Amino acid sequence: MTPSELSQALKAEALRLGFDGVGIAPAVSPPGYEHYLDWLRAERHAGMRYMERQAEARRHPGSVLDGVRSVVMLSAVYGRPGRGGEAAPSDDPARGKIARYALGEDYHRVLWIKLDALLGWLEGVHPGVRGRGVVDTAPLLERDYARLAGLGWVGKNTMLIDRRLGSFTFLGALLVDVELAPDEPHARGHCGTCTRCLDACPTDAFAGPYQLDASRCISYWTIEHRGPVPGPIAERLDGWVFGCDVCQDVCPWNRKAPGTRMPELDGTAEVADGPRPDLLAWLDRDEDAWSEALRGTALKRAKRAGLVRNAALVLGTRRVAEAVPSLGRRLADEAEEPAARAAAAWALGSIGGDRARDALMRGRHASPDSVREAVVAAEAAIDLRDAATEGRPARPA
Repeated sequence: MTPSELSQALKAEALRLGFDGVGIAPAVSPPGYEHYLDWLRAERHAGMRYMERQAEARRHPGSVLDGVRSVVMLSAVYGRPGRGGEAAPSDDPARGKIARYALGEDYHRVLWIKLDALLGWLEGVHPGVRGRGVVDTAPLLERDYARLAGLGWVGKNTMLIDRRLGSFTFLGALLVDVELAPDEPHARGHCGTCTRCLDACPTDAFAGPYQLDASRCISYWTIEHRGPVPGPIAERLDGWVFGCDVCQDVCPWNRKAPGTRMPELDGTAEVADGPRPDLLAWLDRDEDAWSEALRGTALKRAKRAGLVRNAALVLGTRRVAEAVPSLGRRLADEAEEPAARAAAAWALGSIGGDRARDALMRGRHASPDSVREAVVAAEAAIDLRDAATEGRPARPA
């Protein structure tokens, strides 16, 4: 087959496998590489230092597959409208929110299986081909190659947007060492003067259009960050305990976007406790139950300790008094991760009251220092709030 014929046949097979979009880009340096370097220089990648280490590798796809000649970009819609953060809000303040992408099976495994099948098909019609499928775990600027392959444009919220599919899509890439016929790049964006995504962000995480500051992004703090979460961020989590969909929920291009065609990514099987998990149950779930709950889901990226930490912060922000006993148990448990214990202390300080004071008092001599300091700060917060209510000076810490 000619490169053009092979490309058309490969696209047909990709769609048959369940992908919603497929395009082909040449194996060149990504057009947004300098923008990526500027983003790193501005320190907008927060604690994700691996991005600095991988900067040079992202300069060319040859770092992912030696001898690569074509980059096949594939998109897959995930979830269904009403199955994530945009679902009807719960009246129960003890329920949190999970990003739509994490409600189905772990997308890495799902897409890797599909990419392996596509590569197997290609090997059958073009013996000797070498290829590698990647799903956001290799140093590849996927959104740049998706735009180069004609799949959409990068919106002001830094998400790839397809006029037909919207932005609730996963991206996968199949790098091959054969020449395929490249598609026309997506030449321009279609955001116009709209700034809904920028205006709606609960933490003002956008330094401007196309400029995400991860150090203010809810998704970064609830998924990637491993340590304590600063109080000013914790107070603005807006109920999110894993990820955040706000900038996508408000995007007009998602109004009529379709749901997924892959049952594994549907999100209706309640794989991740559903879009509105019970955070009180999260605090008291034991290790074995957590291992079972996280198996085969994307939530394992944050690990049990991160999810418990996030649950404590949201319960504290919402002043859920019923959470005090569970928070006290997390604070007192010396086997618990320090970040989760510190979050429990912060939440107790936010909720206040005699029971919260008692729980904090029992943690005054906790170790390590980070937990003890969180207890002292929480007690001071309660006293400051009580003093303001009673019209008296606060006691010295």
